[in-house]
Amino acid sequence: MDQPKKYDVVVIGLGAVGSAALFQLSKAPGIRALGIDRYDPPHGMGSSHGESRITRLAVGEGEDYIALAKRSHEIWREIEAESGRTLLTRTSGILLDSGVQAWEKHGTAGFWQQTVSFAEGHGIGHELLDPRDLRDRYPAFMLERSGKVYLEHEAGYLRPELCIQSQLELAAQNGAEIRRNCPVLQVRSEGESINVATDGGRFLADRVLLSAGGWIGDFLPASEKKNYKICRQVLHWLEIGEGAGEWTRYPVWMWGFGPRPEDFLYGFPSLDGRTVKMATESFVDAGHPDALIREVTEAEQKLFWKEKVEGRIAGLRPVFARSEVCFYTVTSDARFVTKAMEGMENVLLVSACSGHGFKHSAALGERIAKQLLQGR
Repeated sequence: MDQPKKYDVVVIGLGAVGSAALFQLSKAPGIRALGIDRYDPPHGMGSSHGESRITRLAVGEGEDYIALAKRSHEIWREIEAESGRTLLTRTSGILLDSGVQAWEKHGTAGFWQQTVSFAEGHGIGHELLDPRDLRDRYPAFMLERSGKVYLEHEAGYLRPELCIQSQLELAAQNGAEIRRNCPVLQVRSEGESINVATDGGRFLADRVLLSAGGWIGDFLPASEKKNYKICRQVLHWLEIGEGAGEWTRYPVWMWGFGPRPEDFLYGFPSLDGRTVKMATESFVDAGHPDALIREVTEAEQKLFWKEKVEGRIAGLRPVFARSEVCFYTVTSDARFVTKAMEGMENVLLVSACSGHGFKHSAALGERIAKQLLQGR
């Protein structure tokens, strides 16, 4: 039997964090790095697709995320210069609070006020508007008189598919190997190495990054799987009505209007001049990514319009150009998970970005790569 090829680091899962880590690893001199994915990234089966992702600096989910967000913006600009692609578009961003009931997001109570506090404490450029100011600037938002508005100057959107594609292409140019459409079957210790068994053969590694997103549960004991919920999310592109104004000039936006995590709506400026992408959030556990219902029904679309959009966003038609499904991998506290695998200290598990990870992924990948290179 042929001996398996040996690498310094194998990265399993090449989504947001995995592609970023592989790119950073590939820049280290003399490092033999391999990236593996069960599909052909960037792809539409995980959590990192759908045309756009919001990025912002005053991260209400936690003050410790701010440094990651700022560093990620720097890295995206560096990758843009190297790849010649536009990955990060600055539009400004608004966070709306209906002011009717206190609401939370990703496990953080008082999300609007905490965002403002972080912006003030970290010198992040912003303005506070009242509902009348908001209507003057962006008349599509029908915010209640009780509402509050935070506007951040540096916010915008990332193009997730291009971010992943660019990092993987640069990693390959730097000498990293990539195996696509290659599901990993098992990860186990073999002497001082880690044996990675796949559909396409076996590989040995000194260290492994397990960044398999929602498939992380396939590698965990049953007692740990319950800590990771797979939550189906639906993205919608609605048609713009006549006389609706210039939606291409709008900021990215998020709107909390009730006490439940699902009482939330977010969206983007129009990227095509004809449609506006927006979505809500759901935290119902689907159990496993392979069990997700990937089709979006007309009934779902009608309910989204009636419960979320109607009476809040003007200038759109209840006509859905398209809808797509992705998912969050969510922990009970909505925090990221980065830890060594039990019984395999040279396997680093990174997953469960809980729906707010893409904007941090470039810096998170850089930080993880440094950990792996240091053997920690």
